[in-house]
Amino acid sequence: MNLIYDEMALTDLEDVPGPDLLKVITAAYRNPTYLSGAATTVVAEANGQVVGVAFGYPGEREDIVDDVMADLTARSAAFDEPYEAESETSAGEWYLDSLAVDPAYQGHGIGRQLLQALPLYARRDRQSVIGLNVDRENPGAFRLYDRMGYQVTGPQMIGDHVYDHMQLEIGQPISV
Repeated sequence: MNLIYDEMALTDLEDVPGPDLLKVITAAYRNPTYLSGAATTVVAEANGQVVGVAFGYPGEREDIVDDVMADLTARSAAFDEPYEAESETSAGEWYLDSLAVDPAYQGHGIGRQLLQALPLYARRDRQSVIGLNVDRENPGAFRLYDRMGYQVTGPQMIGDHVYDHMQLEIGQPISV
C-alpha cells in the first residue's frame, strides 16, 4: 500500500520518511474502522502470504475513513501536521480507494479476482455503483478496469495528478 502513496506523489507526504509512513499506513489498516467498520478490506493470499489488497467504502463514509489517517498522523512525530486527505468520491457510490498487488504476483489475475469480489461488499453496503480513480500515468490499471466494465465518468484532481474517475454499475443493493 505504501507504493500507492509513493506513486500519488502527494506533496503533504513527501517529507515523511518511508518507514514512518509505512508505520502509519499499517496502523490504519489494522484499525477497526478500516477492517470491518466504515470500510472494507479484502485480501488475496497465495502460499499463506498476502499478495493483494482492495480497500473501499461507501462514499458517504469518506470523512470517517479519512479521520483515521488524520488521527494517526497527528500522533506521529514524523508528521508536522495531521494529514488531511482530499475528497476523492461522493455519496452514491461504493468507492474503491486502493487496489494493490505484490509486484511478484502482478499479471496472475489477482487484481481481477479482487475486483470481482467487490460487488458483494458494495451491495451489502447498499450501493449499486462502484467508483474509483485511476492515474492517467498507469495504463495497465486503466486497461484492467476497462476490461472489467468500468467506464470513465470524468477527470478527478488528487494532489498534483489528474486521474480518470471510473464507475461500474453493479445492480441492486442487498436488502438487509
